[in-house]
Amino acid sequence: MLLTTLRNIFAAFFICMLFCVRPVLADDIKYDVPAKTITISVPDKKLSIVIDYSSGYLIKQLKIKGQNVLSPAGIYTGIKTKDGSFSSNGKKNNIKLTKDNGVIRLSGLKYGNDAVMVTETWEFRLVGNKIRWNIVRDYSNETTLEDMAMPQYNFANLTVWKGGILDNGGMVWCKYLKQVNDTYGVHTGGVTFWNADSGNALRISTKTGNGYTIATKFSHSANNEFTSTQYVTDNPLEQGHNLSRFVSGKADVFAPFQVKKGTVKLEVDLEYVDYFKDYSRGTLPGVDAVAVRELLNTTGRYGVVDNNIIGANGWVSNWKCLHEPFFAQIGMAVDDKNYTKNMSATLDQERDEAVLPSGRVLSRWHNVPGDEIPGTYNAKTGYYEAMWGYTIDSQPDFVINTSEQFDLNGDTKWLRAHQTTCEKALDWLIKRDANHNGIFEMMNNNVSEKKGSDWLDIVWASYENSFVNAQMYEALTLWANCEKVLGDKEKSTYYTDVAKRLKDTFNKPIAEGGFWSPEKKQYVYWRDDDGSIHGDNLVTPVNFAAIAFGLCDDSRRIAQILDQVEARAVKENLFHWPLCFDSFRREEVSGGNWPFPKYENGDIFPTWGYLGIRAYAGYNKSIALKYISNILKQYKKDGLSSQRYDRLTQTGQGDDILAGISTTITALYRDIYGIRPKWNRMGIEPNMSSSLNGTAFSYTLRDTVYQLKLSANDYTMSTTGFSIKSKDGFGASKNRSLLTFYPGNKDDMLLQVNAGSKKRIDMQIDKWKPHVFSWTITSADNYQFIIKGLQTGASYKVEVNNVVQNIKADSAGNLTIKQRCAGATKFTVKKTV
Repeated sequence: MLLTTLRNIFAAFFICMLFCVRPVLADDIKYDVPAKTITISVPDKKLSIVIDYSSGYLIKQLKIKGQNVLSPAGIYTGIKTKDGSFSSNGKKNNIKLTKDNGVIRLSGLKYGNDAVMVTETWEFRLVGNKIRWNIVRDYSNETTLEDMAMPQYNFANLTVWKGGILDNGGMVWCKYLKQVNDTYGVHTGGVTFWNADSGNALRISTKTGNGYTIATKFSHSANNEFTSTQYVTDNPLEQGHNLSRFVSGKADVFAPFQVKKGTVKLEVDLEYVDYFKDYSRGTLPGVDAVAVRELLNTTGRYGVVDNNIIGANGWVSNWKCLHEPFFAQIGMAVDDKNYTKNMSATLDQERDEAVLPSGRVLSRWHNVPGDEIPGTYNAKTGYYEAMWGYTIDSQPDFVINTSEQFDLNGDTKWLRAHQTTCEKALDWLIKRDANHNGIFEMMNNNVSEKKGSDWLDIVWASYENSFVNAQMYEALTLWANCEKVLGDKEKSTYYTDVAKRLKDTFNKPIAEGGFWSPEKKQYVYWRDDDGSIHGDNLVTPVNFAAIAFGLCDDSRRIAQILDQVEARAVKENLFHWPLCFDSFRREEVSGGNWPFPKYENGDIFPTWGYLGIRAYAGYNKSIALKYISNILKQYKKDGLSSQRYDRLTQTGQGDDILAGISTTITALYRDIYGIRPKWNRMGIEPNMSSSLNGTAFSYTLRDTVYQLKLSANDYTMSTTGFSIKSKDGFGASKNRSLLTFYPGNKDDMLLQVNAGSKKRIDMQIDKWKPHVFSWTITSADNYQFIIKGLQTGASYKVEVNNVVQNIKADSAGNLTIKQRCAGATKFTVKKTV
């Protein structure tokens, strides 16, 4: 009985330690009754607010590590009707202060006019190191509001924060709010404002009641403040100017809206965040980790225009091109579950609104008409065909993004919901092989039509376009694997066969109908319907794509292309690759591309940098790393806040900022560090050089945090549940007591390690070669090991710490070993003749 009582006491103590709220100390909350102010400080003193209730409600100070970040306007709530503006501050109401069980409540505030009267209560309490603020607002009747503040944060200026990371995966960058009333409005509420110099950050988390939606606008005020205004409404807000999320010189980014009679609630958590710690990119020897962090948190996120709209150009120009295949990949590098969630929703919306019944994928989204083929702009959705011509790369690029997004979200139900659309998108282009040679034709036939057919939209690439076909090959290859996951082997085989035929023809010399120029040792850009060849001016995305997507696997050709490109870049001392090294012919391009080098005819567009890095990573890592370093240096100079760079001066050109300009750094993660998530596991396929030895960082995939340690031919992946060390790339997943190891991060063979308990499993792969497999277990437990993917019925010699036995693979190609491991135990499996 005594033992039971003690157990209950200890259990109650530990439950209290885990879940009980810390008692509020005297110096956490201070009341100045004569001044009618309340100061609330979190226990670690890194965040505090001062509430003034002398004439209404106002948070007049918000201090981060003792420094006030607000303007004199502070933080307030309010509404705006056609007749005027009304706020929580400056009202001589009978404000009542009550204190109840750690909750501070301000009540009695009323503001408004005959159209609508607002009654509002503010409540505050400490929850750990957060200040929880509840705003409870009651509207006297239904009405239309012009604007709302629930609440509005008025920061001292536009340099208090570099920007804010939004909880839809996007960001607001203060420097893009250049002019008074420049405003960016999005349909989300949570934001983490950060200062990249001090490392201080303020996280604002929001929660609305059921049936309500939240939106936020960020603006440059007339007093040169940086303001953040939040809205809680019954229905999602509509835009005030067409579909614009960003408007210059206008604060009314949202249209007037209805509010209903009744009560609306918003819960706000204010929290100090150590930005350097929470957003650390880890230890990156040989790479500027600070620049990587800042680039991915700004330029990398800039393509998030709003919920359901991720793409480039980005939010300042209110533009998105659906003919860009790299936004799921950007999400892989950004490594933010909010971005991943939003990218899935973006593809859902495009499936529903941007894909025609025929399977044609509309090429762009924009806030206003004017860039479209007449009659194609949908004013409700914003999707349309680009005025320069039918950019056919939107077909494969939708499929590429969908396939790569599936590897991030791991949701087979989501993928199945995209299966029909992706098949239709591919089949639409497959049907365009009119001459049945394996190459898919564009909508335009020759340069005389003066129409574009891909991302280089004012280059008149026509008929058989190698750049589009290279992307199609990648889409077919990726989608064939998705069909396999979904259980349709027949379609998987079909798309694989189509890809193979495309590859065979693509690599033929131009005289035989392919794209390879033996004379110039490069892939040409396109062939007109009359058989004439165009684009033999060393077009970099064309040649990089051929290598990066695996179309070109001829080592001699790879060397000829990449050595040629590097020699030309070094000769001009270019920090990054131009779209082409030599000029197109005059008749092949629009006047906007003339004279050379100009715009798409020779300027530097880092957007396609990931293709270059992927191509060089397997050929000469030092060259790949040079351009990664160069782009980081350029980011530190100008934030990559340009569309492109002038070929001659190498200075930024164009206010039409492109989010895709970040892809060189996404390739650092994919093709150097080898971050290759799969739908059912985490995968790494590193391509490390010795200069990067000691790289270590965490990576989160589907809420599991993986610790990665990478050096040349020495890779470790670990979680709280397992650790695997190997000289080669691999994939791994753990479900309860079952660890699955995927050699090479491939699906054709795997090793399952089933522990008797749910304890951590530690394993080193000593060798994994054809017919010889060896690993060492260093964690004690009872284990069952199953190697899957072996030759059916084949005999294998199995050594466990030098004890030999012979085992045959069963009819499914599986081999099973059971072993109690008390200490380090080495296993070797060899196929016998």
